[in-house]
Amino acid sequence: MKDFDIENAVGEDGKWETVSSEYIFRRPWLTVRHDKVKLPDGRINPEFYVLEYPDWVNVIAITEDGHIVMERQYRQGLGKTCYEIPAGVMEKGENAEEAARRELEEETGYGGGEWKEIMLISGNCSTTSNLTHCFLATGVRKISAQHLDSTEDLSVCLLTLDQVRMLLTEDKIRQSLMAAPLWKYFAENHLL
Repeated sequence: MKDFDIENAVGEDGKWETVSSEYIFRRPWLTVRHDKVKLPDGRINPEFYVLEYPDWVNVIAITEDGHIVMERQYRQGLGKTCYEIPAGVMEKGENAEEAARRELEEETGYGGGEWKEIMLISGNCSTTSNLTHCFLATGVRKISAQHLDSTEDLSVCLLTLDQVRMLLTEDKIRQSLMAAPLWKYFAENHLL
């Protein structure tokens, strides 16, 4: 059994060797890569697929009067309309906080406040290549109208802490990349 080491909790021990790699599908928001890999013990896995995405951002945005800025959006994958926190894709040349600020303002019209990154997570580190930068923005306020992309259709909701806690405890936040930072925020602030 390996000893626990927080400094190397995310490391490269046991890394697989990529024997060959080819791209099967390339689009701006999704690339599918087929890898042939060699495991440390020498076994070969001839069919391993990686989904390449740009890095993502999401924001727990809390207004000056203590409401959490949420969105309601239909999601084709599940065929359901869900509550979510504002989120999106990092564009080339942006750092994570710039992208998060842009996404919050574009999707909701809210901005300003105090910002900090609270976690860095992967949606599925076994098959996806990107990371999600999760931010907490406190003291945000309405600063503009929404500026949605042509394919976006969402409504903005200002929910109380009790309402968001109920969404979490009743398993009503379906997007894991959004549930994780919300759970962390509620746990660290003793709000459960």
